[in-house]
Amino acid sequence: MRNWPFFNLSITTPRLVLRVPSLEDLDELGDRAAEGIHEDGFMPFLFPWTDGEPAERARRTAQYHFRAWGALTADDWALEFAVLYEGQVVGTQGIQARNFAVTRELGSGSWLGRRFHGRGIGTEMRAAVLHLAFAGLGARHAVTEAFEDNHASLAVTRKLGYREDGIMMHARKGSPVATQRFRLAAEDWSETPGIEIHNLGPCLPLLGLTGS
Repeated sequence: MRNWPFFNLSITTPRLVLRVPSLEDLDELGDRAAEGIHEDGFMPFLFPWTDGEPAERARRTAQYHFRAWGALTADDWALEFAVLYEGQVVGTQGIQARNFAVTRELGSGSWLGRRFHGRGIGTEMRAAVLHLAFAGLGARHAVTEAFEDNHASLAVTRKLGYREDGIMMHARKGSPVATQRFRLAAEDWSETPGIEIHNLGPCLPLLGLTGS
């Protein structure tokens, strides 16, 4: 699509493909959301969208991506990728930024279908977008946060070299709960071998950056 080059953008790793999802990818991603992302009784998200029925979770997944496409501007954008493992959509990994051309700071967020947990996919897909952030977009800092009881997410974050950057209090289902914030500076980032970015150049002007 000439006017939306993001559909050609992708990142490849030794095992994964991350790409801006097609409509077919969104259907499959909705299936992963309907199947389940986390165990019952646990909520890793600020907005408890996974509390809905399976069909509702699938619809919310598609709507989230539609909103990200429609709201994207050079000063406020989110790139949300479908993650494919062995040719199957298994989850989503995103990066988001405001005024990135000035701040050179971006955040990230992700989820992975529950039946694909425990295979190192979460670490690999986060490493992929960090490569995009630092090697592709010239970020100076990447930030992220997770609830203090989300031990799997915290472990991935620490494994990738982030440093603790304070806490923030939130209301989760009527109770106060803290998220741990993290920050990774470009000089502390360690490149993961075997990651490649494809067709980024035409996307750069839409992200407020110089490109072709």
